[in-house]
Amino acid sequence: MNGDHQTLALLLFSAFIAVTLGITTWVSRNRHGSAEEFYAGGRLFSPLENGFAIAGDYMSAASFLGISGLIALYGYDGMLYSVGFLVAWLVVLLLVAELVRNCGRFTLADVIASRMRERPVRIATGTSSVTVSVLYLVAQMVGAGSLVALLLGGTSEAARSWTVVGVGALMVVYVSLGGMRATTWIQIVKAVLLMAGAIVMTVLVLARFHGDFNQLLNSAAERSGHGKDFLSPGLKYGGSWTARFDFISLGLALVLGTAGLPHILSRFYTVPTARAARRSVVWSIGLIGSFYLMTIVLGFGAAAVLGTDAVRTSNAAGNTAVPLLALDLGGGAGSTGGTVLFAVVAAVAFATILAVVAGITLASSASVAHDLYASLRRRHAEQRSEVAVARLAAAGIGAAAIALGLLARDLNVAFLVGLAFAVAASANLPVLLYSLFWRNFTTRGAVWSVYGGLVPAVLLVVLSPVVSGSPEALFPGVDFHVFPLQNPGLVSIPLGFVAGWIGTVTSGEAADEARHAETEVRALTGAGAV
Repeated sequence: MNGDHQTLALLLFSAFIAVTLGITTWVSRNRHGSAEEFYAGGRLFSPLENGFAIAGDYMSAASFLGISGLIALYGYDGMLYSVGFLVAWLVVLLLVAELVRNCGRFTLADVIASRMRERPVRIATGTSSVTVSVLYLVAQMVGAGSLVALLLGGTSEAARSWTVVGVGALMVVYVSLGGMRATTWIQIVKAVLLMAGAIVMTVLVLARFHGDFNQLLNSAAERSGHGKDFLSPGLKYGGSWTARFDFISLGLALVLGTAGLPHILSRFYTVPTARAARRSVVWSIGLIGSFYLMTIVLGFGAAAVLGTDAVRTSNAAGNTAVPLLALDLGGGAGSTGGTVLFAVVAAVAFATILAVVAGITLASSASVAHDLYASLRRRHAEQRSEVAVARLAAAGIGAAAIALGLLARDLNVAFLVGLAFAVAASANLPVLLYSLFWRNFTTRGAVWSVYGGLVPAVLLVVLSPVVSGSPEALFPGVDFHVFPLQNPGLVSIPLGFVAGWIGTVTSGEAADEARHAETEVRALTGAGAV
């Protein structure tokens, strides 16, 4: 890219960073240091504000960069991500939002521990929450690296590496200084920017084809190199039985994983009541649904305007399809319109990454401090020392995400998020549903359910073609893969449910009927909720 692109985009990056750091600094001067303030923003956000923040948390680099890129490369099969990410919210709305708000305080472990022995449950759930969060963070780091590599001409590996380090450092600053209140406002600002950018891009794509969506699809199929197959199922997931099972596995992970994501569940604690939590989800579904419909237009638009080969040449995983599309729609390389639109879209994408990593880092540091630290050190850690541990944990988690982000920089960001969803659906969702709806569920069942989903999910990813045995793997030079699927959800999600059932029926302890009844009343009515 030429110097104008670089200068303008970097100015916009800097402006967003300056604004968000200003918000963080202002909030940090007005906080009183309590755990409720740091983890839940004082529970003072309205349903509309929280709905925008949830949408900002959820519409990540995987959505804006990864999904559009996959659709540009694989057509119909790439749309699975758009559909799966959206349908997942029905599970959250119907089964999780209100009940989690009523039963918990700050984290997923609060819900489970309300009727179990606290220490083993908090350690297990805290471990799985941190694992999911780090996987999710890696995807955002990869997106940031791809974006800045494109901005700088794709020639400097050092630039990509330093970008990942910079994003990691910024997210630690946001979380450490501002906590949930600053993170929420950053996400609201980012959601508004992202929706505005997506609307402008969608209108420009449709205007290029005179509003004729059929013409857009036909042009995309023609320029994809696959003809009509581009618009039919099977281009990515239909070549063999292994690919078809991968398709099912990914679909399960996407639909069930959202309800187990720590940074999404923690958002329900930032509103004052369960009714407000449900209304937040309704607002977020409207925003997220509109956005994912636009990603479909942008993905096929990139294939139609740029051609699939051009997208793949720029970035093999398709992560740069949307910025390249913006450049073309604005008038092409060298034009003022192209320079401005490219810079705006790149800055919005960068803002997306920063906001999402802040939310995930906050949720995972809360799990470390509120669940792991409080369980391992003493039963009731002082709130102020717990918040201090959370700030330190943010730095440690940031360092881990930076290291893994540098390792996985050539993988598609939506694909990486699919792995995080699979682990969340395997380790967190079974124990959450059992705790809310199964009267006889026991502490052993809860611990077995978490580890019975978490360990197989992580192990199957390590033994899959994602890590070794294929040209696109993390370690292409070696081959120790024995599991054929790229996404472990088809195997690991049922294992999480089965492990929880086996642990419960073989447990020597009886379920605490009184605590279950108390939890059930609180979950359904809100009586006694924090």
